[in-house]
Amino acid sequence: MIEFLTNPVIVTVLLTIAGVGIVLELFSAKFGIAGFIGVLALIIFFYGHFQAGLAGYGTLLLFVAGILLIFLEFFLPGAVSGTLGVAALILSLFLASGDVLQIGVSILIAIFFSILVFFMMIKIFGKKLVLFNKIVLFDSAKKEDGYVSNINRTDLLGKQGTALTILRPAGTMIINNERVDVVSEGGFIEQNATIKVIKVEGARIVVREIE
Repeated sequence: MIEFLTNPVIVTVLLTIAGVGIVLELFSAKFGIAGFIGVLALIIFFYGHFQAGLAGYGTLLLFVAGILLIFLEFFLPGAVSGTLGVAALILSLFLASGDVLQIGVSILIAIFFSILVFFMMIKIFGKKLVLFNKIVLFDSAKKEDGYVSNINRTDLLGKQGTALTILRPAGTMIINNERVDVVSEGGFIEQNATIKVIKVEGARIVVREIE
């Protein structure tokens, strides 16, 4: 059994199953069957290498830490936990193997099939990556939903009022007993001067003094 589990072909199959399982979990909001099968494949891999004397307790602890970090990724915001977990898993795989070249080839093959499944899930099945939804803001503040970046006071266009403060060129005016922040057309305007709104550009209200 140990010889079978440490066979390069079986190692490649186990790592591929693990990689595909982890990829499928990226499209799931919760830890499910695909993730369980992927973790089980990794456990079988480490069991065989541990029994063969290739993996020590330190390697097993690193493997367990990687699994826990990946598992925590489904409950924590951001992708830091998942990234550290994957890095710990890959490092533990190299430490558990007696042949660095062979495990490197097996990991590359597993990554290839994992990426293939990843693109198939997006392009063919039209799945959305749930993991990225936690770190990327997809909602937008739309005007139709009642969100506005500023109040456009086009209702003041053409109205007259009095300069409450000196405009140099910014200041405040009174229109129908309402205090409004305005800016003069360019020149200095004295306090209490009669002014008129000539332009409204979003929150910017431009006024001109009336002689």
